[in-house]
Amino acid sequence: MRQADVTRNTSETKIQISINLDGTGKAELASGVPFLDHMLDQIARHGMIDLKVVAQGDTHIDDHHTVEDVGITLGQAFAKAVGDKAGITRYGHSYVPLDETLSRVVVDFSGRPGLEFNVPFTRARVGDFDVDLSIEFFRGFVNHAGVTLHIDNLRGINAHHQIETVFKAFGRALRMALAIDPRAAGVVPSTKGSL
Repeated sequence: MRQADVTRNTSETKIQISINLDGTGKAELASGVPFLDHMLDQIARHGMIDLKVVAQGDTHIDDHHTVEDVGITLGQAFAKAVGDKAGITRYGHSYVPLDETLSRVVVDFSGRPGLEFNVPFTRARVGDFDVDLSIEFFRGFVNHAGVTLHIDNLRGINAHHQIETVFKAFGRALRMALAIDPRAAGVVPSTKGSL
């Protein structure tokens, strides 16, 4: 079973995450940051990942620590759940449109953390959410999941659409990368023999 439970407690946040990579897209989300919950729901739904997130953070200061630490903890959970990566497809990509907006996400479960984030946001906030926190979420994720991730918003005017297409495409790319390849059963998808 490709499942994991991870807890992260710091002086700034307390986070519990449970994931099932072979789920049905169910999500129970209580991060304390409503827009983040909306985006995490996109990952679960479009990635077909069961996801439970409970977080308490110093949101009286701002949402930065909570959003970043949820990304970190989610990355740790993915690393734990995917294990040695034997049999997975490894690479995944997705293009997602939403009205005028189009985003592309490409992921490699390479074991090497790396992030290229190219999203020219058209405004600084979506409601109460600071759009700059989206890169902090993904940076935390890649550094702890050990993945290479390329995120590009190719066009868009509405900042909400820009972020939402990125998270939907991320979920779809994860779904592709984590799919078990029946022709590579038990084989690590690397000429090195390990990732």
